[in-house]
Amino acid sequence: MVTGELKNKIDGLWDIFAAGGLVNPLDVIEQMTYLMFIHDLDDSDNLHAKEAAMLGLTYKSIFFEEVQIGDRTIDGSQLKWSVFHDFPAAKMYSTVQEWVFPFIKNLHGDKDSAYSKYMDDAIFKLPTPLLLDKVVTAMDGIYEQMAQIKSADTRGDVYEYMLSKLSTAGLNGQFRTPRHIIRMMVDLMQPKPDEVICESKTQNLIQINDCPLRGVA
Repeated sequence: MVTGELKNKIDGLWDIFAAGGLVNPLDVIEQMTYLMFIHDLDDSDNLHAKEAAMLGLTYKSIFFEEVQIGDRTIDGSQLKWSVFHDFPAAKMYSTVQEWVFPFIKNLHGDKDSAYSKYMDDAIFKLPTPLLLDKVVTAMDGIYEQMAQIKSADTRGDVYEYMLSKLSTAGLNGQFRTPRHIIRMMVDLMQPKPDEVICESKTQNLIQINDCPLRGVA
């Protein structure tokens, strides 16, 4: 169970996403999951390198020297969380968007593997460099807090707590209708100020004067 300071840090990260314009809980959890994977990929690679060094074995990092991203060849070290999290916001944003996400999507050579099928839809959705910078900083704090907790499955508890926010978001009406859908509804319904609309999904009556449809075209 997630409690105390760790819970506060996760709640704070959730608020950062919302303040930055990413309000759909499904999108938030999806983006957090991708970023956790990127962070853990770096940690795992570092651990394997240390173990190989201790055993006197040869280990080739997945970030080794140059990495091919599309038609560009880049320094693989820039794809590591421990490296790009120190970049200025704009550089970090372009690195994650243009290099890191394409890199993780094509990490597995077998295009028919379960990994490739899942990651094929991986899309970077954070809208601004400032939001990414705040999210990365907050996630570093969460990982530091997790490292202090002596629990066998802290990671599982964190993810379970994140998922629990889906039901809370649903009750609080935080599954927002995309703006282009709202505009289409306005065009089709052409609501008048004195009319009342029944939303069948939640059986809520919405007074036009108080409705977000008003004035949207």
